[in-house]
Amino acid sequence: MSDAKKVTVSKPKVGGAVYRAPLGTTLPTDATTALNEAFKSLGYISEDGLTNSNSPESDSIPAWGGNKVLYYQTAKDDTFGFMLIEAMNEDVLKTVYGDKNVTGTLADGLTVKATADEAADSAWVVETILRGGAVKRIVIPCAHITEIEDIVYKDDEALGYGVTLGATPDDSGVTHYEYIKGA
Repeated sequence: MSDAKKVTVSKPKVGGAVYRAPLGTTLPTDATTALNEAFKSLGYISEDGLTNSNSPESDSIPAWGGNKVLYYQTAKDDTFGFMLIEAMNEDVLKTVYGDKNVTGTLADGLTVKATADEAADSAWVVETILRGGAVKRIVIPCAHITEIEDIVYKDDEALGYGVTLGATPDDSGVTHYEYIKGA
């Protein structure tokens, strides 16, 4: 039976919704247990929120005469995209430019080095609030930054870093976990 009370929107958790930690950090296995201290909040995300693309790609084999007789999966990327808009957040800058390429503090002065160094894989968590106070936590055990959008400096637009993550399978073959708990 249909239940309109199970239709929802997703809002960010107060205080930040996207967190990053080094690989090997203990991952949460439910929607509500406190995150390991190694997870750093990346602050505000743009109003576009988070986009998860998790669709299979496929190909087909045609028979003589043109009928498609077999469809098969060729890939199944699991990607997450979002725009980090706290451009003065040290953890955001470390995420974009690499932990070792950002030194100092905002109060004392930050130095950011743009290099060709490949970004390290990280563990990620996204926390959202659903209808009626339910919580949803997405845990990405291992993801690599596969794209950073052009950085736009403009007087009527938030300075931000559009990031795309490519999730890779863990030892169980899982690219991400979703945990939901009602209020």
